[in-house]
Amino acid sequence: MLGISHLTFLVRDLERTARLLVEGLGAREVYDSGDRPYSLSREKFFELGGVWIATMEGEPPAERSYRHVAFQVAAGDLPGYRRRLESLGVDIRPPRPRIEGEGQSLYFHDFDNHLFELHTGTLASRLAAYASTP
Repeated sequence: MLGISHLTFLVRDLERTARLLVEGLGAREVYDSGDRPYSLSREKFFELGGVWIATMEGEPPAERSYRHVAFQVAAGDLPGYRRRLESLGVDIRPPRPRIEGEGQSLYFHDFDNHLFELHTGTLASRLAAYASTP
């Protein structure tokens, strides 16, 4: 196993999702199939924090759930992300309860019921917080 290759999200509107990823999260668009789709439908690819994100036109999840993708960000960057995401009209969710040292999170649903998290902690910091909490 070498790691995660890519994440794919089915979305109704590729352009709207592109704005969210590029303007809201700082992704770089690297491919647009346009009228020549080589996969199941039209698609766009992005690079975000070293991760390949694929978006394809299709039927997104019908319901929201806690299933999500989390991206690590610096704590000082969370307010800027919040402002950009709010300006794009995504649904910012309330944070879940946290213990000291676990890190901060910003949760939001995109326009197609996908849940994302911007998180300031790491696996090591979370395990340390859990170990030090009675």
